[in-house]
Amino acid sequence: MRRIAGIVLAVLLIGGVVAAVVAGRQGEDKGTATKTVRGVIGSEKADFFADPDVVKALAAKGYTVKAEASGSWAMEGLDLKGYDFAFPSSQAPADQLARKYHIQEPLPRPFYSPLVVVAHRAAADVLAANGLAVLDGKNRGTLRTGAYVDAARHDRTWQQLRGAKAHGELTGTLYLASTDPESSNSGALYLAAASYVANGGKVVAGKADLDRTAPLLHKLVSVQGAQQSSTDAVFRDFVSGAGNPLVLVYESQVAALLAERHGVDDLVVLYPDTTVNSDHTVVPLNADGRALGELLSTDPALRGLAVRHGFRPQGDAAEFVAATADRAAYLNQKLTGVRQAPVPTSAVLHEMARRARG
Repeated sequence: MRRIAGIVLAVLLIGGVVAAVVAGRQGEDKGTATKTVRGVIGSEKADFFADPDVVKALAAKGYTVKAEASGSWAMEGLDLKGYDFAFPSSQAPADQLARKYHIQEPLPRPFYSPLVVVAHRAAADVLAANGLAVLDGKNRGTLRTGAYVDAARHDRTWQQLRGAKAHGELTGTLYLASTDPESSNSGALYLAAASYVANGGKVVAGKADLDRTAPLLHKLVSVQGAQQSSTDAVFRDFVSGAGNPLVLVYESQVAALLAERHGVDDLVVLYPDTTVNSDHTVVPLNADGRALGELLSTDPALRGLAVRHGFRPQGDAAEFVAATADRAAYLNQKLTGVRQAPVPTSAVLHEMARRARG
């Protein structure tokens, strides 16, 4: 009997230890993520979702986000079954996905970023000397979009520009390096802005407008040869000193690089005077995806982290201005002198990209 009692007591003790361990784990897990959501995101947001502080802030609200990167326009061709959300880089591909999956509007738009041109100082100085840009200081200026479009229309080369001969790296046709407009949002928005200028300040809206602007857009794309499918790749090439001296990227990428105290010694940021903002838009494929989109839009901690990564939160310009005060020499914080061009419909943008690619 004593032996049986000993065995029973041992079992009870072991059970008590197991219960304590479980209770301890439950206590440790309190306040950490309880729900995993899967999504497909534009590559420019990969660093944001990988940031340990973002992971922690999401976990505090009960979420773990598993994100896979894709070109924004390429998302339409993906099978999103099993995913909770898609997060392309602008409204047009988001609206396309919303129609495909019958998602109810409105779609959460947590933050946005304008397109900018990063340039090496020699290139920026030459552009300014030839009326293609206006420099506000050592590291910031404005690209005169109309003058650039006119130069592209007439196949201008660097050698034809005053002052370029002093810089051996400035040779060949003058152009902005961009991403593939058929798969990447920034490439498509580049065409949207250029076509608006080429169309006399009117959004391209039909066949006649497409026919009128297609030759120029084809020039803008074909001169580049093979194009990357993400802005991450072209921006990395620029930072490393490779590739074209003028590259179209998102302001958020520049702001995030500067926040990390990394940069390019001769970096100049040019804001096109006619541009298109990239409204990062969540396409919720279920209730969990919509809850995440709303959380990114409203949670103060996550909004602050978005600014750290260079994004402009919707609805509060002062939030971005205050947080980037240390980078004002590079960033046009209030977007002074920048005009926002309307974006064509998704169908028109697709056709525009197809014709531009030839």
